Amino acid sequence: MARRSGLIATIAREAARQARINESERKRYEREQIRIAKELQRQQIQNEKEAKLRYIESRLEETDDLNNELAEKLEGLYGILDHTLQVDDMVSFSSLKINEKFKDFNVPINISNPLARPQLDDYISKIKPPNLFTKLIPGSEKKYQRDLKEAKQQFETDFVLYEEKENERLVILDKLKAEYDHEKSMFELKVRDRNLEIDEFEESYRKGESEAVIAYNTMVLERSEYPTGFPQIFRLAYIPDSRELVIDYELPNKDIVPTVMEYKYVKTKDEISEKSRKIQDIKNIYSDVVAGLTLRTIHEVLEADQGNVIDVVVLSAYVHSIDPATGKDITPYLISIRVTKEKFEELDLNRVEKSVCLRNLGAQVSPRPAELQAVKPVVEFDMVDKRFVDHEDMLGTLQDLPNLMELTPYEFEMLVTDLFARMGLDAKLTRSSKDGGVDCVAFDTRPIVGGKVVIQAKRYKNTVGVSAVRDLYGTMLNEGANKGILVTTKSYGPDAYDFAKDKPIELIDGGGLLYLLEQNGIRARILFE
Repeated sequence: MARRSGLIATIAREAARQARINESERKRYEREQIRIAKELQRQQIQNEKEAKLRYIESRLEETDDLNNELAEKLEGLYGILDHTLQVDDMVSFSSLKINEKFKDFNVPINISNPLARPQLDDYISKIKPPNLFTKLIPGSEKKYQRDLKEAKQQFETDFVLYEEKENERLVILDKLKAEYDHEKSMFELKVRDRNLEIDEFEESYRKGESEAVIAYNTMVLERSEYPTGFPQIFRLAYIPDSRELVIDYELPNKDIVPTVMEYKYVKTKDEISEKSRKIQDIKNIYSDVVAGLTLRTIHEVLEADQGNVIDVVVLSAYVHSIDPATGKDITPYLISIRVTKEKFEELDLNRVEKSVCLRNLGAQVSPRPAELQAVKPVVEFDMVDKRFVDHEDMLGTLQDLPNLMELTPYEFEMLVTDLFARMGLDAKLTRSSKDGGVDCVAFDTRPIVGGKVVIQAKRYKNTVGVSAVRDLYGTMLNEGANKGILVTTKSYGPDAYDFAKDKPIELIDGGGLLYLLEQNGIRARILFE
């Protein structure tokens, strides 16, 4: 009994021990699960933190990209003038020619290489004649003759096939060669015509012919690289008598200037905020763009003047915009300048302050270009009249129009007086001067801007020099006039424009006179005998 009780106690103790082991295992498993769960939770938190950091870094990079793009755009605007100083603006006439060689004559190998010509010996050599021993075999000689005949027949068959294929190859080769020769001759003809055209173009340009000078300078300005957003639209005219290039150039509007000063990432809001640029900064940058484009354009055409055909550049730049008061489209001119090549080439454009430089050159500059405050162009582009040409070009179409050079001095005086009367001035003819011109005193009756105007006319065949402009200025001072106008049938020299640029004097050349007459119902022509 005692022995049985001991066994039961042992079993009970074992059961209790196993129960304790199981409980310990259960608790250990639970602790491990809790540990794993916590580890996963920590890993998840870490991943989320890293993802958040990566996201923030990406947003900061996005912000940096925006700021870099902004800085690059501003650098492009501020560097409008500097950019052209690093390149050669001259257009090489040789670069306009076709200098490439025509492709070589290449055909497939199976067409270019002749086929292998069958040789009779190659066929016969394969047939072995009977020797001393084989001749003893009956029929060996007949077999040899039969094999020899078959070999010759095979040669003849293969030779006929060879000739057919070789003839086909030669026909194809001749056709390809003919096509190549035709294509090459057409190419050489194109090269010859193109290069001859370029040679003629260069000759016309160096002679100072208007169309060639305009075409050449069009290429110069079209090749100029500007930042995105610049229209690069312009018109050109050339006056051979005064060797004057007239440029009418479209400016970008003030929207070319970024309105954002800086981008900044705000973590708490998870957004990229914009710091606005000050309005005055926008105006200053836009003024710098207008000044830079003006100096750059003049520099480009003068640096590219390899034919030395330009003595004077007139540039007037306008902008397409909307009048905020009326909502209508407007094209105010924001800058206008006439400058001689000699004076412009004295500048060190790497060191000038653009706005001060333009004022020193006598440019008419809008005091508030961002607000579209207009200036009067030095020359109305449409007044550079293309009908102002030689006698041979005019006779065929304008025989019915009066030639101003055939008018008497008094008739010319009356014409000028009548013209300005039709333009709204109270013009009175006074007296004829000894040089065949006219002194006409007129009054602009508009309040504030009006006043007394002295008008002189010069019916000249030669270019008007500075002395005539000085005389007009002296007459203005003597008469106490607010403005002077000099009208000629020819053109003005650079010194005349230079003297008049900072004075209330307007110079109207032959083309401008024809334009004003036509605008006021008087059609005429100017022909020099």
